[in-house]
Amino acid sequence: MEKVYSADRYGLRRLIAGLAVIALALLATGVAAAERPGKAAIASAHYLATEAGHEILAAGGNAFDASIAVSSVLAVVEQTSSGIGGGGFWVLHRAEDSFETMVDAREQAPAAAHPDMYLNKDGSVNRDLAVNGPLSAAIPGEIAGMEYIAKHYGRLSLARSLQPAIRIAREGFPVYEKYHSMAKWKRDTLNRWPAAAAALLDNGEVPEIGYVIKLPDLAWVLEQVAEQGADAFYRGEVAQRLVDGVREAGGIWTMDDMAAFVVKEREPIRTDYQGYELITASPPSSGGIAIAEMLNMLEVYPLQDLDRVQRTHLIVEAMRRAYRDRSIYLGDPDFYEVPIEMLTSQHYADGLRASIRYDKATPSSMLPGEEGLPEGNDTTHFSIIDADGNMVAATLTVNLAFGSGFMVPGTGFLLNNEMDDFSAKPGEPNAFGLIGFTANEIRPHKRPLSSMSPTLMMGQDKVAAIGTPGGSRIITMVLLGILDFMAGHEPESWVSLPRFHHQYLPDRISAEADAFTAEEVEALRALGHEVEVRSGTWGNMHGVMWNRETGEVTAGSDPRSDAGRAIVR
Repeated sequence: MEKVYSADRYGLRRLIAGLAVIALALLATGVAAAERPGKAAIASAHYLATEAGHEILAAGGNAFDASIAVSSVLAVVEQTSSGIGGGGFWVLHRAEDSFETMVDAREQAPAAAHPDMYLNKDGSVNRDLAVNGPLSAAIPGEIAGMEYIAKHYGRLSLARSLQPAIRIAREGFPVYEKYHSMAKWKRDTLNRWPAAAAALLDNGEVPEIGYVIKLPDLAWVLEQVAEQGADAFYRGEVAQRLVDGVREAGGIWTMDDMAAFVVKEREPIRTDYQGYELITASPPSSGGIAIAEMLNMLEVYPLQDLDRVQRTHLIVEAMRRAYRDRSIYLGDPDFYEVPIEMLTSQHYADGLRASIRYDKATPSSMLPGEEGLPEGNDTTHFSIIDADGNMVAATLTVNLAFGSGFMVPGTGFLLNNEMDDFSAKPGEPNAFGLIGFTANEIRPHKRPLSSMSPTLMMGQDKVAAIGTPGGSRIITMVLLGILDFMAGHEPESWVSLPRFHHQYLPDRISAEADAFTAEEVEALRALGHEVEVRSGTWGNMHGVMWNRETGEVTAGSDPRSDAGRAIVR
């Protein structure tokens, strides 16, 4: 039997992959280790990607193979948010031995990158160079990540899992509302680069909803990878085409940069909350550490017993302190010693909580730390659990909508603008208003700090996967989803929740229009919070859950998306 949870008329964004059974919990409760969900659930930002994942499962693949199919199809149909010109994180749970890991295919800076590469003569940041065109692009990691997962965790060949994406790139896909609205916003930038305009626009104009986009050049690239593996992309003809195109347009990539990219397998961040173990993204993501900090601060409060204003106030104060630490302490752990043990300890959270008052907001300027501190809906997330209980939570990105807007002729895909996720200048906000300092400064071969937060929630009664796109708001959206899960709600509730956000600086609560009543806004202001109620929405969350007590497998796809789909089959 198949259950389809269809998204409604709004925009789109990314979420995290996969859910499954936990052998740890199975053994702890004495339940037979052979217990399994028996059904699979996939929730992603596009119905073609969700269907592709199920196609690969039906062909004998597991959740990890399906994650390759979903990732690669999103790279075709959702270049607004992700693609093989970008990178991402896959958090994996293998059911047979309860093994968890994070596959890090985050983009990395080319060798010629340096801390001052986006500064004008007067010391100001050249925002156009930092976000548009080839100089804003780091070396992509998604192809390497997919090959790594296929070789180490999948059952099928990489070539088999790429077939749906190759087919869709050749046959085309219809333009949907999110694509149409983002193309309006990015049209002028896409038109600066003829290959991008020819592939993704209609004679230089925004294509109408239903217009079919065909990407034969992208199909060719994926076919090269299917035949020759990732070497085709990083050392072969595709690599040479990319390097030549980037350098001709003013970029700094070299063939050595391409060959130097390597996938990192990292130990995820682990934290406990209300009897569940959370397994989430580790650095160079800031998401897992920030989530652990916030939950550690909040655990002593009876959140479900408080009124909405008091509950929101305490959650915001936890957000404020975690984002302050993000700006100071977090970066690529291969270049900077991130104090993970300190930041995720309960003792540290106790110290942070000591300055939280029930009756008054703490101005961010009064928190000790660096002076000067400030990620959009441009990233994607999917969650998967297969019939055996293997799970994937994956968040992938090209950074801003349509990435850099730059496409090398003959490739059919856009390059990321992830270099803007570095700190171009200490204390200078990036495109999402986030600031950073030395820990996240530009260095050759370094990976920029990310907010992507694919997360697995593992308990004796149920397990789940959650995640979303949304730039700097990813972390707080996932936090709210986790708290809703802890309150006993289903995936459709997590992904539909009205959202609010605080990121230390700017010192204000941002809220979707239906997050608070007018009275609640005034009550929060009376506590000293600045509240900005926004007309738009953000995020594109996707989650899956297996209730081990009832045996039910459920999924949810964000109703803000017109293309997202969650299917249990």
